[in-house]
Amino acid sequence: MNIGEVASESGVSAKMIRRYEEQGIIGKASRTSSGYRVYSDNDVHILRFVKRSRELGFSMKDIKELVSLWRNKNRQSAKAKSIAKKHIDELTFKRDEIQKMLSTLEHLVHHCHGDNRPSCPIIEDLSSH
Repeated sequence: MNIGEVASESGVSAKMIRRYEEQGIIGKASRTSSGYRVYSDNDVHILRFVKRSRELGFSMKDIKELVSLWRNKNRQSAKAKSIAKKHIDELTFKRDEIQKMLSTLEHLVHHCHGDNRPSCPIIEDLSSH
């Protein structure tokens, strides 16, 4: 398959396919006599795996390791679980931070009159930190 077909089949852009190839996430594509990249069905499966991993927010470092685990038929699920648990912890931390930001902003917006007065708790809070 050429890069356009693989992009269509996997849902990953041609630009990202090239990047994943450069990063070693997928193997180097073979080339036609005219220099065009040729990909296999296995490459499509790996790209779908990577796409799903990205959708779940895994880092490229973690994705590279997860792909390596996927390729290794003698893998131990404990490593994949460890990566996923670490990611859950990171997401939980981010969620908590976002919740704090939302609470602060909601409080500030609630106390801002939003009229022609110059007094504004939003501006005052931003300028005080």
